[in-house]
Amino acid sequence: QVQLVESGGGSVQAGGSLRLSCVVSEGTYRTYCTAWFRQAPGKERLGVASIDRDGRSGYTDSVKGRFTISQDNAKNTLYLQMNSLNSDDTAMYYCAATWRHCNGAIPHPRNFDYWGQGTQVTVSG
Repeated sequence: QVQLVESGGGSVQAGGSLRLSCVVSEGTYRTYCTAWFRQAPGKERLGVASIDRDGRSGYTDSVKGRFTISQDNAKNTLYLQMNSLNSDDTAMYYCAATWRHCNGAIPHPRNFDYWGQGTQVTVSG
Protein backbone atom coordinates (compact mmCIF):
# COMPACT_ATOMS: atom_id res chain seq x y z
CA GLN A 1 0.00 0.00 0.00
CA VAL A 2 1.35 3.41 -1.00
CA GLN A 3 0.66 6.40 1.21
CA LEU A 4 1.49 10.02 0.54
CA VAL A 5 1.49 12.76 3.15
CA GLU A 6 1.94 16.42 2.17
CA SER A 7 3.09 19.28 4.35
CA GLY A 8 4.42 22.80 4.01
CA GLY A 9 1.39 24.72 2.87
CA GLY A 10 0.35 28.01 4.40
CA SER A 11 -0.41 31.65 3.77
CA VAL A 12 2.11 33.92 2.12
CA GLN A 13 2.24 37.37 0.57
CA ALA A 14 2.53 37.73 -3.17
CA GLY A 15 6.14 37.45 -4.21
CA GLY A 16 6.92 35.11 -1.36
CA SER A 17 8.04 31.49 -1.31
CA LEU A 18 6.95 28.17 0.12
CA ARG A 19 8.33 24.65 -0.03
CA LEU A 20 5.95 21.74 -0.05
CA SER A 21 7.00 18.26 0.98
CA CYS A 22 5.41 14.88 0.34
CA VAL A 23 6.58 11.76 2.12
CA VAL A 24 5.91 8.65 0.06
CA SER A 25 5.57 5.42 1.98
CA GLU A 26 5.74 2.38 -0.26
CA GLY A 27 5.88 -1.35 0.15
CA THR A 28 7.96 -3.77 -1.87
CA TYR A 29 7.28 -2.17 -5.23
CA ARG A 30 8.12 1.49 -5.79
CA THR A 31 6.13 3.84 -7.94
CA TYR A 32 8.02 5.55 -10.75
CA CYS A 33 6.61 9.02 -11.30
CA THR A 34 5.44 11.45 -8.65
CA ALA A 35 3.79 14.77 -9.29
CA TRP A 36 2.17 17.82 -7.81
CA PHE A 37 -1.34 18.88 -8.72
CA ARG A 38 -3.42 21.80 -7.53
CA GLN A 39 -7.09 22.54 -7.35
CA ALA A 40 -8.71 25.90 -6.72
CA PRO A 41 -12.30 26.07 -5.43
CA GLY A 42 -14.77 25.29 -8.17
CA LYS A 43 -12.06 24.38 -10.66
CA GLU A 44 -10.62 21.16 -11.97
CA ARG A 45 -7.48 19.55 -10.62
CA LEU A 46 -4.51 20.55 -12.75
CA GLY A 47 -0.97 19.26 -13.01
CA VAL A 48 1.83 21.49 -11.76
CA ALA A 49 4.99 19.41 -12.10
CA SER A 50 6.12 15.82 -12.35
CA ILE A 51 9.36 13.94 -11.81
CA ASP A 52 10.40 10.42 -12.71
CA ARG A 53 12.63 8.34 -10.51
CA ASP A 54 15.49 8.96 -12.95
CA GLY A 55 15.12 12.70 -12.35
CA ARG A 56 13.41 13.71 -15.56
CA SER A 57 10.92 16.45 -14.73
CA GLY A 58 8.26 18.56 -16.39
CA TYR A 59 6.24 21.67 -15.52
CA THR A 60 3.07 23.35 -16.56
CA ASP A 61 3.78 26.62 -18.37
CA SER A 62 2.41 28.90 -15.67
CA VAL A 63 5.00 27.79 -13.11
CA LYS A 64 8.10 27.41 -15.27
CA GLY A 65 10.96 29.44 -13.88
CA ARG A 66 9.20 29.86 -10.52
CA PHE A 67 8.63 26.34 -9.21
CA THR A 68 11.12 23.51 -8.86
CA ILE A 69 10.21 19.88 -8.26
CA SER A 70 12.79 17.62 -6.67
CA GLN A 71 13.06 14.34 -4.82
CA ASP A 72 15.22 12.79 -2.17
CA ASN A 73 15.06 9.07 -2.85
CA ALA A 74 16.87 8.22 0.36
CA LYS A 75 14.16 9.99 2.33
CA ASN A 76 11.32 8.94 0.00
CA THR A 77 10.32 12.59 -0.12
CA LEU A 78 9.08 14.75 -2.94
CA TYR A 79 9.45 18.54 -2.82
CA LEU A 80 8.01 21.54 -4.60
CA GLN A 81 9.90 24.78 -4.13
CA MET A 82 7.59 27.64 -5.05
CA ASN A 83 9.00 31.13 -5.60
CA SER A 84 7.48 34.41 -6.79
CA LEU A 85 4.05 33.26 -5.72
CA ASN A 86 0.99 35.14 -6.90
CA SER A 87 -2.73 34.94 -6.22
CA ASP A 88 -3.25 32.56 -9.13
CA ASP A 89 -1.20 29.99 -7.23
CA THR A 90 -3.79 29.85 -4.43
CA ALA A 91 -5.14 26.29 -4.32
CA MET A 92 -5.08 22.99 -2.53
CA TYR A 93 -1.91 21.19 -3.56
CA TYR A 94 -1.80 17.41 -3.86
CA CYS A 95 1.04 15.01 -4.47
CA ALA A 96 0.36 11.88 -6.46
CA ALA A 97 2.23 8.78 -7.57
CA THR A 98 1.94 6.37 -10.45
CA TRP A 99 3.69 3.25 -11.70
CA ARG A 100 3.86 4.82 -15.15
CA HIS A 101 6.71 6.88 -16.57
CA CYS A 102 5.85 10.55 -16.96
CA ASN A 103 8.77 11.27 -19.34
CA GLY A 104 8.69 15.01 -18.72
CA ALA A 105 4.94 15.32 -19.11
CA ILE A 106 2.21 15.67 -16.48
CA PRO A 107 -0.37 12.96 -17.16
CA HIS A 108 -4.04 13.49 -16.47
CA PRO A 109 -5.00 12.94 -12.82
CA ARG A 110 -6.86 9.76 -13.72
CA ASN A 111 -3.50 8.17 -14.57
CA PHE A 112 -2.22 8.49 -11.02
CA ASP A 113 -2.78 5.62 -8.67
CA TYR A 114 -2.15 7.18 -5.28
CA TRP A 115 -2.91 10.59 -3.76
CA GLY A 116 -2.14 12.55 -0.64
CA GLN A 117 -4.73 14.43 1.36
CA GLY A 118 -3.61 17.87 0.15
CA THR A 119 -2.09 20.98 1.69
CA GLN A 120 -3.54 24.46 1.28
CA VAL A 121 -1.53 27.30 -0.24
CA THR A 122 -3.00 30.79 0.01
CA VAL A 123 -1.30 33.79 -1.60
CA SER A 124 -2.55 37.25 -0.74
CA GLY A 125 -1.79 40.72 -1.96
